[in-house]
Amino acid sequence: MQLIDTHTHVYLPEFDADRDEAIRRAVSNNVVKLLMPNINVNSVDPMLAAEDRYPGICYPMAGLHPTSVKNDYRSQLDTIESLFSDHRFVAVGEIGIDLYWDNTYLDEQITAFREQVAFALKANLPVVIHSRESIDQIFRVLGEFKGQRFKGVFHAFSGSAGDAEKAINMGFKIGIGGVLTFKNSGLDQIVKEAGPDHILLETDSPYLAPVPFRGRRNESSWLPLINRKLAEILGMSEEETALRTYMNSSELFGL
Repeated sequence: MQLIDTHTHVYLPEFDADRDEAIRRAVSNNVVKLLMPNINVNSVDPMLAAEDRYPGICYPMAGLHPTSVKNDYRSQLDTIESLFSDHRFVAVGEIGIDLYWDNTYLDEQITAFREQVAFALKANLPVVIHSRESIDQIFRVLGEFKGQRFKGVFHAFSGSAGDAEKAINMGFKIGIGGVLTFKNSGLDQIVKEAGPDHILLETDSPYLAPVPFRGRRNESSWLPLINRKLAEILGMSEEETALRTYMNSSELFGL
């Protein structure tokens, strides 16, 4: 049984003291590939350093996270886009709109998201979408790209069953993490309706640790707990859900 963590920030300072051990724990728990979404221009170097140190395990993305969209977003976008000319990234991400923390730069977030989606379409790359309390705005921007068939994932999906169906019909996968293990999260119904062919597993480490580790620093080695819960909800074996989500991830990200 092998799993892919499609969303981990293992390059962040939270792992500086034990990154080697955390990645060894992941691999020993059959989490064999770790996909790393970028945050901003400052996170690129540590992310690429993780890729260099763990080739074939850690895979980078490049994008500007919506909470990093400030007055300098234009220069950040230019810098990040230039990276694609001489480095392989598995996706454009993590991009999107975030209305949970602050909406001061909402207009700039929308513009940055729109431009990064356009870039991904031109480059034929998947997008990894952050949609915290902003799924309506996300769909509104995506609706501007009429006739396009998208590929990507709604990371840490928190919309309704109708939102999930809409995303899937547009070509997206649904990213499911530790919240699935939380009591009354509502994600059980989402995954039942989405079905195993449209689901990716993720941790979002160091955030959103699954039960029974909720509140602690999350890490990729705990991804099997999310897979176990997914299998339970879908009435499948853990090996079956591992295989389906592994294949979904490999196909989407070209692994």
